[in-house]
Amino acid sequence: MATREAVTDFVAQRRLALVGMSRTGRKFGNAAYKELVAKGYTVYPVHPEAEAVGGARCWPSLASVPKPVDGVVVVVPPAQTARVVTEAHDAGIPRVWMQQGAESPEAIRYCEEHSIRVVHHECILMFAEPAGWFHRAHRGLWRILGKLPQ
Repeated sequence: MATREAVTDFVAQRRLALVGMSRTGRKFGNAAYKELVAKGYTVYPVHPEAEAVGGARCWPSLASVPKPVDGVVVVVPPAQTARVVTEAHDAGIPRVWMQQGAESPEAIRYCEEHSIRVVHHECILMFAEPAGWFHRAHRGLWRILGKLPQ
């Protein structure tokens, strides 16, 4: 489970890569990209096949993203997450946020074994401020249920 300190540390970083945007524009990665940029983050979308998605320039790999990058938001199926985490480590990216549904035990273990600060099983839009009303409500519900990171 992610700690409050790891969540706070990650969202304090302003230069992020994001792996998991769709060319159709209909996936969570696209929404996360738009919201993070609107919140003032510099976000570098990574897409191995697209030069741009929705008008945003994409980089083909984490290694090709302009440095320094403080963290990577991962919004891909769990079967792909371990590869992304390995690429993040190889690119010197010290933090990984595995969006809910992207986490895998193998990828989490890799992060822990390679001293990568990892957040998993959490939604970044609940914590990146200012959170929208839906994400504030979600965070409030999780607070009541005792599910927020401690």
